[in-house]
Amino acid sequence: MYDFDTLINRYGTNSIKFDFTRERSKPADVLPMWVADMDFPAPPEVLEDIQKAVRHGIFGYTEPKQEYYDAVAKWFGSRFGYPVTRREIVKAPGVVFALAKMILAFTMPGDPVMIQTPVYYPFFEIVRDNGRTLVTNPLLSNNGKYSIDFGDFERKITENHVKMFILCNPHNPVGRVWTRAELERMNEICVRHEVIIISDEIHCDFIWSDHSHTCFGLLNENAVIATAPSKTFNLAGLQVSNIFVKNTDLRRKLKAEIDRSGYSQLNTLGLVACQSAYTKGAAWLEELNGYLMKNIRLMREFLATWLPKIKFVEPESTYLVWLDFSEYEDDIVIQEELDRRITEGAKLWLSTGTIFGKEGRGFQRMNIACPRATLMDALDRLLNEFG
Repeated sequence: MYDFDTLINRYGTNSIKFDFTRERSKPADVLPMWVADMDFPAPPEVLEDIQKAVRHGIFGYTEPKQEYYDAVAKWFGSRFGYPVTRREIVKAPGVVFALAKMILAFTMPGDPVMIQTPVYYPFFEIVRDNGRTLVTNPLLSNNGKYSIDFGDFERKITENHVKMFILCNPHNPVGRVWTRAELERMNEICVRHEVIIISDEIHCDFIWSDHSHTCFGLLNENAVIATAPSKTFNLAGLQVSNIFVKNTDLRRKLKAEIDRSGYSQLNTLGLVACQSAYTKGAAWLEELNGYLMKNIRLMREFLATWLPKIKFVEPESTYLVWLDFSEYEDDIVIQEELDRRITEGAKLWLSTGTIFGKEGRGFQRMNIACPRATLMDALDRLLNEFG
């Protein structure tokens, strides 16, 4: 029913992904497969609702009605069994913005904040830029299967007197969907040591194979859950997120911090798109996920057949594939050399592994949310350079 094969020219649209090669010091002829947006249009049902709002022609200050909150609540209630009310939803222009405001609202200058590396690189920035102390709990990797070092997790909390833990669930870039048992163990440790838990669940609508997503809020009502329709429906530029804060005191503090920033009403079209997506986007998402799973299978089989030295870290979630080039260690001494071969040799623009932490050395992150012809082009470029 939906078309994910058509190639759409994104050049000349001020796209960060496509139009900033010169500003980001990349060759002009690279194929961009880095930043986490998709090369597919948003669902046609959502586009029609946006176009209806555009045709109206007035873009004044806007607040959503109850229908907006009902759409958000129904999506997370029906899919993940997580009940949320209008009062518990705090709107923000993006998850990273909200995380930064939570750091300011829930901690004091110098307070330790813990993250699990390798991880989405803005986590590093918002901790350091807001004057907090960064504490890392590196993930363990066993033949490409990542797990949590719980001994280090608790030791880092106690030794550093950690005040806040930011969890990536599902995890970007390693693609893990944390099991309920893993989440329960993290929760038990954090509760015992009075650590505030923030769970970034922006990728929760992309769950592969027999895995299932557990919303952290089901384990701990005091945990803050960060969500957005941006990744799910390719709406990042419309800047809208929904943060679930059941704890009254934390919600009051977060709202006050957002108020101090001077930010009030969200993007008018973002609100329209969010409500529309959560109301009408389920069928589109189901077909999209089927398409993405075929892209993942294609890439897995291609690498196993033609480039077995590039280790494919099996994603349990997300459309971001974590690729291990460490078997090229003899040929590639440092990360900069790997990056050079990717950009200048393969003519690909990927996300270099070390931006996710030092544990990303020897890795590249690749966005496969694109038409299959684009993916095949990228794989052929890898084969020409590394085959």
